[in-house]
Amino acid sequence: MSFAPVDVTLFRAPAILLSGPVDYAMYNNFRFQLGNAPAEGTIVVELSTLGGDPEVARMMGEDVRYHSDMAPNRRFVFLGKAAIYSAGTTFMSFFLPENRFLTRGTRLMIHERKLAKTLNINGPLTTCVATVKALLHEIEASIIIQNEGFENLIRGSQVTMEEVLKKTPNDWYIEASEAQRLGLIAAVV
Repeated sequence: MSFAPVDVTLFRAPAILLSGPVDYAMYNNFRFQLGNAPAEGTIVVELSTLGGDPEVARMMGEDVRYHSDMAPNRRFVFLGKAAIYSAGTTFMSFFLPENRFLTRGTRLMIHERKLAKTLNINGPLTTCVATVKALLHEIEASIIIQNEGFENLIRGSQVTMEEVLKKTPNDWYIEASEAQRLGLIAAVV
């Protein structure tokens, strides 16, 4: 279904308001508000976050994708305010670029997933090899998931995957007007 440009007056009263860390409490709040959102029309999802759990962000994003697919008469629109860091940017990546908006001065922050883990090797050698391989597989799978998110974020924009992979190890901050210029969002409101 094709939608007309978003009427920015819809941003005055978003159907879903989220702020704080992206965690299971936010997810529960999101699901509650999603359940009470209108059955048709534009559904504005407003977010401000300094980040959090990327898997929770992916769960919320999958809910947006699923509900968009199941109810084509609903248009889910993202409005980022002040700070959309890390997991918040992951969540934003599930919205189509033409459905992404940021308020003036908002910053996106994109970075690689981080891992803090201690690997204890203790026992028979074959068990040690299995433990090391399991951690390696976890890291490899996490990189694949991370890069899928990066690809969703940059799809249809002027940003290349090469640029993302170069800038994200050291945290990449993008101001709202720059995000619009790069095609990562539709507009600054």
